[in-house]
Amino acid sequence: MTSPTSLHAASREALAEAGRTLDEVLGQAGVRPEALGTELFSVVDLLTAEIGLRRALGDGSSDPEARKRLVSSLLTGKVSAPALRVLDAAVGQRWSSPRELLDGLEDLGRTALLTSAEKAGNLDTVEDELFRIARIVVGEPELEQALSDAMAPVAAKRKLVRELLDGKVGAVSLALVEQVVARRTGRGVGFGLDQLVKLAAERRRRSVAYVVSASALSAQQQDQLAEKLHGIYGRPIALHVEVDPRLGGGLVVRVGDEVIDGSAAGRIATLRRQLA
Repeated sequence: MTSPTSLHAASREALAEAGRTLDEVLGQAGVRPEALGTELFSVVDLLTAEIGLRRALGDGSSDPEARKRLVSSLLTGKVSAPALRVLDAAVGQRWSSPRELLDGLEDLGRTALLTSAEKAGNLDTVEDELFRIARIVVGEPELEQALSDAMAPVAAKRKLVRELLDGKVGAVSLALVEQVVARRTGRGVGFGLDQLVKLAAERRRRSVAYVVSASALSAQQQDQLAEKLHGIYGRPIALHVEVDPRLGGGLVVRVGDEVIDGSAAGRIATLRRQLA
């Protein structure tokens, strides 16, 4: 999964323009954000498989109107009018590369799905589901390897995801996870899932703190920790807590690239380094 900030300048501008069209479409009566996001993901799958088509639509040196006509001729009647409007806006922009067009369309699909959760009032549930899934995958190396294997058939990996998650998480979470598994980005699925958690938190205008505690934290303790982190970082913090008795006591907090290690194990490791 590619963050918009990692796109080249032209692609960031293209994504911003397409994003404005997406916002307009999502604001229209009768448009179902979840269905729209799923359609955009299906187009990402199509362009992933069809290299020639991806190159034709992502060629920034070609005529934008010709690219729009190509999309219309191929997808009219196969995707909804709202999806076609978003795609028209996307391919009409100048992307730095066909690959970044693909990344941009994926970002638009994620935005639509998270908007669906937001409108349904369960964005916090989606965020929590994604976090739990990410921890399961990262905690099972064989599972992560199977889902991250670039040589494995995408259909088989999607099937595995459905078998593991169907009926256990909502449709939005399932669709987002399937898309992470389907893309061959060169990074592990665990990384992609953590990026989704971050996106969901940002949608709620909060940063994410990954907390590993030696014992379960009460709701009051979590509120107190979130308040302290808010004071440190100057912005609301969403906590995602795991319990790991191996810490021996205390907890470890990671916000972005910064780690606050207040665990007994961490203090022992520091002492050992000082004595070495």
